[in-house]
Amino acid sequence: MIAHLRGTILEKQPNRVVVDVGGVGYDVSVPLSTFYGLVDPGGEVSLRVHTHVREDAISLFGFATALELDLFERLIGISGIGPKVGLAVLSGIEPRELIGAIERGDLARLTAIPGVGKKTSERIVLELKDRLPKAHVVSTVAGAAEPPVLRDDLLSALMNLGYHRPLAEKAVDAALKTTGRDAGFERTLKQALRELAK
Repeated sequence: MIAHLRGTILEKQPNRVVVDVGGVGYDVSVPLSTFYGLVDPGGEVSLRVHTHVREDAISLFGFATALELDLFERLIGISGIGPKVGLAVLSGIEPRELIGAIERGDLARLTAIPGVGKKTSERIVLELKDRLPKAHVVSTVAGAAEPPVLRDDLLSALMNLGYHRPLAEKAVDAALKTTGRDAGFERTLKQALRELAK
């Protein structure tokens, strides 16, 4: 089973990336949250991987953070939810927001995700409400633990892309000052990558 890939991006498009590892190209499906943090083709990438085996295919699903991978594996563990729906969920909502929506039983937010209907949303809440990743549970009190959590996720994403911690910390802090804490993961990550490119 493949659990991790580090290599060079040969091709990238939303929801899919081809990673060259020692001359072998791996076709990896990724959620949009991971895609937005990827460098351009020719750059280095490091992904956590879930290997999905079926009778007719072996599919790889890649994630920038341990939290994304954890949530994906919990989602596909629910009866009736396959990898495509799991990927759609993580492409339509940020991991922290997903945890909050499940904790609150916010079906309206979950059904707003493209490809997720009311029955699927109900199943997600029912199955995962008491089984969320304990280390990542976010307090539903407004603003509680939000800035450090966002900062940690951004740092993890940049370090997975191969940047050294001191450089990544500097870029994340500069990005958070520019975008503000309410900008969200994707926008702040893009800003951090701009800081690194300066």
